[in-house]
Amino acid sequence: MKTLSLPRPEAVLFDFDGILVDSEPMHYRAFIEILDPLGMGFPWKEYVDTYMGFDDRDAFREAFRAQGMALDETNLGKLVAAKSGAFLLGLRDGVTAYPGAVPLIESLHTAGFPLALCSGALRSDIDPIIAHLGVAHRFDVIVSADDVRRSKPDPESYALAYARLSDKYDMLLTAPGMSVAVEDTPAGIRSAKGAGLRVLAVTNSYSDLELAEADWIVESLEEVRFGT
Repeated sequence: MKTLSLPRPEAVLFDFDGILVDSEPMHYRAFIEILDPLGMGFPWKEYVDTYMGFDDRDAFREAFRAQGMALDETNLGKLVAAKSGAFLLGLRDGVTAYPGAVPLIESLHTAGFPLALCSGALRSDIDPIIAHLGVAHRFDVIVSADDVRRSKPDPESYALAYARLSDKYDMLLTAPGMSVAVEDTPAGIRSAKGAGLRVLAVTNSYSDLELAEADWIVESLEEVRFGT
């Protein structure tokens, strides 16, 4: 296995779904459990092509928009809560980290890198998984869908995560371009780039051609070494 050695960043910001864990199929099943009874289900390929990278709110908005149906904020909140409940029930079957993800986080934490988690998932979806993986206390900052108004590809989530890291490590972080986001989707790459970050993309969910806007592309985090 070849190794990609990257220059030492000031901080590393990780996406969650598709980077730490293969949870996208679980999200898809939870969406379909809610949408199928409404006659609004869609195949996995459509989820990958259209919905992956959206937070739950924007995914439901898009599903209703595609059907030409209105969706007010009250019913949106009910749908998001129902989907979250279905997702959490699905966690009973267990979840496995992607190869290299946990060792990389542990090594970066041990080396003293400021670390953030920047996800379009709800915090209630994130917490039980990172606790199960044993990395809950490795992140200095966690930004979830609960913290922002606009989901990826909007840069709001990465800009907020970097700002919170900067507040915590004001003597270490000099500019977003000196830090690296780790992503698996085109929407996530655009979000991180919009916040001024460099991006390492992993082909867990999309091909290298679809991730071409990233600065570096790898097949697995097992291949990655950051300068120390």
